Amino acid sequence: METTRELSVRMYELLKSVRLIKQRRADDRPSVPLGLVGMLTQIEQLAVGAHARELAEHAGLDPSTVSRAVAALVAHGLVERRADPTDRRASCLTVTPAGRAALADAYGWYGDLLDRALADWTPDEVAALCSALGRFTRDLGAALGGKADPGAAPADNDNLEAAR
Repeated sequence: METTRELSVRMYELLKSVRLIKQRRADDRPSVPLGLVGMLTQIEQLAVGAHARELAEHAGLDPSTVSRAVAALVAHGLVERRADPTDRRASCLTVTPAGRAALADAYGWYGDLLDRALADWTPDEVAALCSALGRFTRDLGAALGGKADPGAAPADNDNLEAAR
């Protein structure tokens, strides 16, 4: 029980750090609005021509949350909507060249930060952290009733906007 409590404290601290990192990145690199790097990454990772409903399922977010995020990304010229050639009523999402450049910049920024933060870590320690975090997120997903896949949406598709 005490170990679980300690883990809860560490998770809170990690989430606080993530919020601070996102805010700092937004201040340093405003090319992608705060909170939307993850959504842009999700669009990039899905097959070219992904639909918003697939994006919502993949990200584990409510469709209305995805719709607002996509609208912001489109307004900033980072994503474009194209008519689906198989269903003209639907649109497909594609990362634009400006979106790819913004992602490359964000990846570079995060990479530099992580390099500084982990400068005193051995490669084995970094690998162990990656492995443990991967297992932890999979197991959390399973405990929440979702699939074991870390990218899978929870079974009830809760609105996880705060997790963006």
